[in-house]
Amino acid sequence: MAHAKLAALAVLVVILLHASTRAVAIDQMPATMTLNGFGRGEGEPAECDGQYHNDNEMLAALSTTRWYAGGIRCQRMISIRSTQNGRTVRARVVDECGRRHGCKDNIVDTSVAVWNALGLDTIIGEVPITWSDS
Repeated sequence: MAHAKLAALAVLVVILLHASTRAVAIDQMPATMTLNGFGRGEGEPAECDGQYHNDNEMLAALSTTRWYAGGIRCQRMISIRSTQNGRTVRARVVDECGRRHGCKDNIVDTSVAVWNALGLDTIIGEVPITWSDS
């Protein structure tokens, strides 16, 4: 009987730990999108996997505090919608955009491929968007 109670308690702890590490789903969160290079020679390797990535891939880095949240969205897809033209694309989160890199709390830092797919001019540098967990 004691073993059954202990086993049940262990299962409960595992469930609670799993639930506490899941991200709160985000839907149409207003943010500022900035341009980032994810390739070798454009900064440090991506925080999620320690690798450099091709800027022709649909990639994103999220602000540290609320959105990156210790890597909870690593390798997950997010939807990014341009508030300027209404186009939406999906990008994979591979990195953190922290204050030490000059990012504020509401930044979605993306590859040139995301900008191109949204039909936006990279020279602008910052554009208003909304983003959602996919």
